Amino acid sequence: MYAYVIVLAGGAGTRLWPASTSARPKQFLALGDGTTFLRRALDRALALEPREGVIVVTGASMADAVAEESRGLPAGIPGRGSVRILPEPTGRNTAPAVAWALAAAEAWGGRPEDTFLLMTSDHLIEPIPAFAADAAKAETLAASGNLVCFGIPPRYPATGYGYIEAAEPLGPGFRAAGFREKPDAPTAERFLAAGRYYWNSGMYAFRSDFLRRELGTHAPEVIRAFDSLIDRPREVERRGVRIVDAWEGLEEAYERAPSISLDFAVSEKCASVALVPASFSWEDVGSWDEMARLFPGGSGNAVAIESEGCYVDSDIPVALCGVSDLIVVVRNGAALVLRKGASQLVRRAADRINS
Repeated sequence: MYAYVIVLAGGAGTRLWPASTSARPKQFLALGDGTTFLRRALDRALALEPREGVIVVTGASMADAVAEESRGLPAGIPGRGSVRILPEPTGRNTAPAVAWALAAAEAWGGRPEDTFLLMTSDHLIEPIPAFAADAAKAETLAASGNLVCFGIPPRYPATGYGYIEAAEPLGPGFRAAGFREKPDAPTAERFLAAGRYYWNSGMYAFRSDFLRRELGTHAPEVIRAFDSLIDRPREVERRGVRIVDAWEGLEEAYERAPSISLDFAVSEKCASVALVPASFSWEDVGSWDEMARLFPGGSGNAVAIESEGCYVDSDIPVALCGVSDLIVVVRNGAALVLRKGASQLVRRAADRINS
C-alpha cells in the first residue's frame, strides 16, 4: 500500500490559452461532464487508498482553488479528509516539488520504507480500476528499490513525448534500458516499429529513502535545500482540507533550490529504473486539437450556420457562418481563433499577447 500519493498541480497554462492561464492552468478546466482534470486526478489518487492520504503540490495562488476541488469529493471515499495541500512560494519545476513533499511526509511521521506514487493533475486516465491495478504492480517494484515509470504504449510515432525503453522482464514489469529525449520523426518511426519503446507518462513510484538517496547523488542542491527546514509545517484548515501555511525555512529553501525537473535531476541518471506498461488509456491533452478530438461537442453557446467541423469553447454566444474546421475559444476576456492543425501556434500567441 502506498503511504502517500503526490499530485503535482502547478503549471503555466499556455498550451490551452486563453481558457488556461497562469492563475488557473489546465488542471482546473472543466471537461465534457463538468468535472475538471484535477478532480479526476484526485478521484484516481484516493481510489488507491493511500495509507496517509494525498499530497497536492501547487502554486500559492491556487491553493484555495485546489481546496475547493478537494472539498467536493463524495463521502465514503477512503482517505477523505486526508488531502493536504502544499502551496509553493514560487515555481521551481518538479524535482523541488517532490523534495518538499518528501520532507513534509517525513515531518508528519513518515518512514524511510514508505512508498509514494507521483501523479500528474492534468492528464486524462481511465478506467480507474486499470490504473489501480498498474499502480499496484508499480508499488511492488518500487518497494524492492526501483524508480518505476508508467510507460504508455505508443499509438503513433509521436515527436512531442519522451520515450522509455524496456529491457528484460522484472517482476510485474520490465527493467528500463533508459530514457530517450523527444525524437525527430524518423527516430519516432523507428521507436514505434521496435515495439519496446513507450511514451514516458511522467508518473513514478518510489520508496522515500530511495528517492532521497538518488536526489542526494544526482541533485544534492535540491535535497539540501529542504533538509534545512525547521520543526514541523504549520497547517490550517480551509474548506475542510488541510493547507500548509507556514514552515520555517521554506522560502529560503525555494530560493536555494534550482529549477529542475525530476526527469532531468534523477530519472535519466538513475541506475535502477523499472517500467510498468500501462493498461489504462492516457491522454496528455496538450493542445486545442486534442481537446476538439476528445470532446467534439465543445462547450458554451454556439450557433453554426452553413459551417462544419468546428469546435467552440466560449463563455459568450458564438455564431459560425460559412466556415469549417475552426477552433474558437473565448475565455477570460480573450479570444482565440485557429484552424484545426495549427495548435502549435497557440503558445506563441499567448506569449505575445501577455508580454
